[in-house]
Amino acid sequence: MLDLESLFKLSYGMCIVSSKKNDRVSGCIVNTVFQLTPEPLMVAASINRQCLTHEYITDSKLLTVSILSQGAPMSFIGDFGFKSGRNIDKFGQVSYKIGQTGVPIILDNTVAFLEAEVTESIDVITHTLFIAKIVACETLDEDAEPMTYDYYRDIKHGRTPKTAATYIKVKPKAKLKEGVKNMKKYKCLMCGYIYDPAIGDPDNGVEAGTAFEDLPDGWVCPECGAGKDEFEPLED
Repeated sequence: MLDLESLFKLSYGMCIVSSKKNDRVSGCIVNTVFQLTPEPLMVAASINRQCLTHEYITDSKLLTVSILSQGAPMSFIGDFGFKSGRNIDKFGQVSYKIGQTGVPIILDNTVAFLEAEVTESIDVITHTLFIAKIVACETLDEDAEPMTYDYYRDIKHGRTPKTAATYIKVKPKAKLKEGVKNMKKYKCLMCGYIYDPAIGDPDNGVEAGTAFEDLPDGWVCPECGAGKDEFEPLED
C-alpha cells in the first residue's frame, strides 16, 4: 500500500538555493536541503534537473542556501518557486549580497544563510542530489522563525510546483461541468495556473460553475498560493 499523503508528514525547511555561471546568477525555492554530518560540515540539496539553478550549480560547483522566514510573502515565494530565471530577473527586485564564494545570498525574508562547495553529485533520475561542504554560515535574524514546508502548506496554503522533489499528485482532475457559459477564465500571474469556472477548485471546496468574482476573498491559487489580486482575466 502506498499512502502518498503520509509523505506530507515529513518535515522540511523552505530555502532559496542560489548559484552562478560565469557572471550570471540564478536561484530557486527548495524544500529538500538538509545537514548530513557535523564534521566536516556537510549538507545535501535535491534540485530538479530542469531548473536553471541546477545548470549553474553543475557548472560552478557552488551554492548558497538562504533559509526563509515564516513572514516571506507568497509573491516573493511565487517569483523564486514558480517562475524561471530564463524568463525573468529574479534578483532585480530583492536585496542580496555576494558571498565569499561569489554566489548571491538572498537577504530579504531570510533567517540565516550558508555557503557551500559541491564535493559530489548523485543522479536521482529527475533530480540531482548535490552534496556540499559548508564554508560559511551566519544567522541574520535571531527573532524570525524559519518556514517549514508544513507551515507553507497548512498555514500559508501554498502549493508545490511539479519540479519540486516533494511534488505528489494524489487526486484526479475534476470533470468539466456542462452548461457553464459566459464565465471568464483567469490566469495566475505568479505561476500561470488557469482558473476555469467550468471546473472550479473542488480540492479546496469550490464547486464547478463558480465564477471567479464569486470566489471567497481568502481563496488562493491552488498551485502557488497567490491571492486573487494576482490573477488577470483571459481574453476570449
